[in-house]
Amino acid sequence: MKTLRIAALAAGVLLAASMITTPAQAGGHRPTYQWELTPTGSASQFRGLAAVNKDVAWVAGSAGQVLRTVDGGKKWENVSPAGAETLLFRDVEAFDARRAVVLAIGPGEDSRVYRTADGGKHWTETFRNAEPTAFYDCLDFNDSRHGLALSDPVDGKFRIAGTSDGGRSWQVQSSAGMPAALPGEFAFAASGTCLVAGAGRTAWFATGGADRPRVFRTSDGGRTWKVTDSPMASGAAAGIFTLAFRGPLYGVALGGDFEKPTEAVRAASVTYDGGRSWRLIPAAQAPKGYRSGSAFVPGSLATVVAVGPSGSDVSLDGGHHWTQFSDANFDSVECAGRGRQAGCWASGAKGAVGRLTLGR
Repeated sequence: MKTLRIAALAAGVLLAASMITTPAQAGGHRPTYQWELTPTGSASQFRGLAAVNKDVAWVAGSAGQVLRTVDGGKKWENVSPAGAETLLFRDVEAFDARRAVVLAIGPGEDSRVYRTADGGKHWTETFRNAEPTAFYDCLDFNDSRHGLALSDPVDGKFRIAGTSDGGRSWQVQSSAGMPAALPGEFAFAASGTCLVAGAGRTAWFATGGADRPRVFRTSDGGRTWKVTDSPMASGAAAGIFTLAFRGPLYGVALGGDFEKPTEAVRAASVTYDGGRSWRLIPAAQAPKGYRSGSAFVPGSLATVVAVGPSGSDVSLDGGHHWTQFSDANFDSVECAGRGRQAGCWASGAKGAVGRLTLGR
């Protein structure tokens, strides 16, 4: 899943991440990151990505395609749901090599959820949106049972569907505890990380398109939400495209303006208090362009990877300073696993999938 793979860190440790000196400042050796491409044989755009570990990953994308690897990308198996060729998959959440949930986006009945428990041999449609004005963008799970899916506003409020049985069934939740949306506000279905779920019943989602982007947060499984304004880029094509959290308090938000993919237009911010407030990262320290996906690297205190159409960046200090390490075009990135089984994957256009490797 796109969220926490380790126990929540203490608040003092999280705050310390903001004061880490970068290797460049300290004169130390900076690790060398790179993407090792793993050919998929597909031409689809894979914005949906689920990392299980260094060997197992799932991707989901255009033309209703879902692929799975269990050998580190040496071979990708087409496990697409039957009859889904016209659907646009934008998110996939995998619990292991056999169990996964995929989200198709679009207005009305184009927004659907499918689930498999046998590695994609068989899929069951578990949710089909019946509201013509709803448009689901992304989903995530707190654990193997509890998850949330986010739709753009319906009747002036963002809509949430929830599951408590691992995606076998979904219920649209009451909007009574949801703050009103701003005029023109929506979420970006760019990488499956516009909504991320944390430990317990916590979750966050990010927005754009309005006169200011915002971050919504819940601690009760989506029944009630609080919202905070963000200092990041605003406008019809701008806002927050991706969130990543390390524990309940420390998180990063990335995005910018996708019509200016090579410019760092108020493209990054960080929070120390669980999304109640956000600090803008100056352009000189931010990623070198619009970024659509982000993930914390397992086993590290404060290493974050970000991807976008103009390249990939890494931050070694929790999102305060970013260095571009690749010009590869990716939309999504996810990291998962523990110890030697940990791994980071990226996916994007023309069937591109890469696995992160580290040199010295």
